[in-house]
Amino acid sequence: MSLRSPLGRVLGLGAARDGVSHWWAQRLSAAALAPLTLWFLWSLLQLDVADFESMRLWLGAPAHAIGALLLMIVLCVHSRLGVQVVVEDYVHQAAAKLVTLVASDFAHILVAVAGVFAILKVAFGAAA
Repeated sequence: MSLRSPLGRVLGLGAARDGVSHWWAQRLSAAALAPLTLWFLWSLLQLDVADFESMRLWLGAPAHAIGALLLMIVLCVHSRLGVQVVVEDYVHQAAAKLVTLVASDFAHILVAVAGVFAILKVAFGAAA
């Protein structure tokens, strides 16, 4: 015996009608983070010195700058999805849930923009 309605069985949608897309987005972002993180760590371990000048030279290479930008963006998207799940599961008051989700979205956007700006600033050779 199933508790799903016949229409729900046909359409394959859950109660909230968007859980599957959220689940897929989180899994895809996690799958993207695995090679990006390994590449980032491997690349940094190849550097002899970890000072600003060596980082500027490293990020000056287009492949490294693009990889760092991808890592920053995917990391922020994945974090936002995870925080959203935690808030939806553990914050029970509707108003508090809404405020927390909006604040989380703004914080994740702020971190993503600041990270992208910092990477681009270093990549294009700005002084410290």
